[in-house]
Amino acid sequence: MSEQNLYQKQTSLAVENFAISKTPMPVAFIQTLGFIKAACAQVNKELGLLNDDVAEAIWQAASAVAQGEHYDQFPVDVYQTGSGTSTNMNANEVIATLAGRLVSDSVHPNDDVNKGQSSNDIIPTAIHVSALWQSTSVLLPAIDNLIAVINDRKAAFKDVIKTGRTHLMDAMPIKLSQELSGWQAQLYLAKSRIIDTQVRLSQLAIGGTAVGTGINTHSEFGARVASSLTQQLGITFTVTDNHFAALSSQDTAVEFSGQLNTLAVALMKISNDLRWMNSGPLAGLGEIALTKLQAGSSIMPGKVNPVIPEAVAMACAQVMGLHTANTVAGQSGNFQLNVMLPLIGSNLLTAITLLANSCNHLATKAISDMQVNQAQLEKILAKNPILVTALNQHIGYEKGTEIAKAAYDSGEDILSVASRMTDFSEDELKRILDPAKLVSPAG
Repeated sequence: MSEQNLYQKQTSLAVENFAISKTPMPVAFIQTLGFIKAACAQVNKELGLLNDDVAEAIWQAASAVAQGEHYDQFPVDVYQTGSGTSTNMNANEVIATLAGRLVSDSVHPNDDVNKGQSSNDIIPTAIHVSALWQSTSVLLPAIDNLIAVINDRKAAFKDVIKTGRTHLMDAMPIKLSQELSGWQAQLYLAKSRIIDTQVRLSQLAIGGTAVGTGINTHSEFGARVASSLTQQLGITFTVTDNHFAALSSQDTAVEFSGQLNTLAVALMKISNDLRWMNSGPLAGLGEIALTKLQAGSSIMPGKVNPVIPEAVAMACAQVMGLHTANTVAGQSGNFQLNVMLPLIGSNLLTAITLLANSCNHLATKAISDMQVNQAQLEKILAKNPILVTALNQHIGYEKGTEIAKAAYDSGEDILSVASRMTDFSEDELKRILDPAKLVSPAG
């Protein structure tokens, strides 16, 4: 161990052996290991299995790691031994070194810091705790922020009527507020799915040790550690009722990854709607105008691009890719242990970060200040031949098709064509074809 390093031999070997991405585990994962190691030290002290002074020193050292200190001392690559043993040993060594500075006795990485534990239950525990902690503290508030901003704009646009589109083609009218309500509902559902899976994320593998039998640990160890983590993080944790499943599979992590994937799908849908509505401004739809944030071209002066929706769409594509990787990783449980744990842990936290930042960017840099091009909406709506659908019950589908075709061919508005081709008066047609009535036909 060099003077500048807090880690020891096993971490150094891992750094030499694994230089595949040269990307360490996310900081939130390392912080979570700090919370877990602090909890383990507390429980070992309570059970009389660890000297009080040593346990207190480990608690203090681990708590520093939990607060994000010494992150530069965790250099082990994400792509390492599939159990995450190298990352667990890295934490054991750093915490042992720090704790050893606080007591006269030496502190051993395995015998003391790792007492009653195995990488095989610590890393699955850290995956669940970090994903639950970060989704609760970072992702859910970001979703709520985006929902709130959409709700504000929905109220502002409650009287704005536009042409609806199916298959990217003109369809019946819709309120802009109704369109936004669809986005809002997608986000509510995505949030509820995440919360539902969080119930299973709160069930921890701790106490299973090497293969799920709990060898070399106290029978109360796991439950007590879960209780300590509850106190530290303010999130309720319990111990799984089957350690064999918790060590050998990552089904809950894959389920949670799927919920994140669904949120990514929703955000990409919203982003693409914004891009289409903003397209133009002359040769596209031009329904809305997103705020100009930067030059859109290095060669075309004055060009403005929908940069935030584009950035979010790319982030969502990455999350979808991470979910595919998690799906493959999740089925890599051979007998008593899944052997792609670091990848799953890293991918979940990366996805949470990407999605939280995407929600906040859409909220504050796109939707909150987008402007409506009312004149363009009204112009397109007045010429929309699909409005003839409102006459179906009076003239039938075939006659309506003739009127729509004539309107398309002539370029006239539907009111003028329908006046010539039906016996309805202009006043009657205006009443039947009034877009304000068509967006809420049941009312």
